[in-house]
Amino acid sequence: MKCPVCGEIEDKVIDSRLAKENTAIRRRRQCLNCMKRFTTYERIEEIVPFVIKKDGRREAFDRRKIVEGMLRACEKRPISVEQIETVADSIEQDLMEKSEKEIHVSYVGERVMEALKQMDEVAYVRFASVYRSFRDIEEFVNEIKELYELKETKEQQVEHGHIDEPEIPQGVL
Repeated sequence: MKCPVCGEIEDKVIDSRLAKENTAIRRRRQCLNCMKRFTTYERIEEIVPFVIKKDGRREAFDRRKIVEGMLRACEKRPISVEQIETVADSIEQDLMEKSEKEIHVSYVGERVMEALKQMDEVAYVRFASVYRSFRDIEEFVNEIKELYELKETKEQQVEHGHIDEPEIPQGVL
C-alpha cells in the first residue's frame, strides 16, 4: 500500500478490525520509511449485474426498485417491511451467486411474484396487474381464477392428506 505522505510502498499493519457493519476490514498501517500512520479499508468488490428491460434497455440492478414495487403492492396489507426486505435480499443474493453480467427483468419479476403469491394473494394480484400490464378486466379475472384454482387444489391435497400444510415462517421465504 502506497503511503499517502511519502509515497513509499513498504508498510506494516498495526491493527485490523471489522468495520461498516462487518462488510469491510479497517486496517491501521504505519509507513516503514516516514513512520506516519494511515488507515485503509478492504471490502469485497460486488459485481452488480445489468437488468435487460422489456424494451431492450439495460440498467444496473437496483434492489431499491424491488422494495418499492413490493411496498406499493403490499400497501395496507399485513406484510412487514422486514418481510419485503428479506425477499429483496434473497433475490439480490441469488443474482450475485449467479454471477451473470446480465439478467432479464422477467427473472426478477417472476421471483417477486412467486414470493408475493406465498405471502399475500391480494399483494400478488396487485403486483401482477402492474408487472404483466393487464390490458383489460378479463386478464385480471383470469389471473384471480388461476390463483383461486391453485388455492383450492392445495386445500384439497391438504384435506386428503396428500401433502402437509405448508408452514411459512414470518419474514422468511
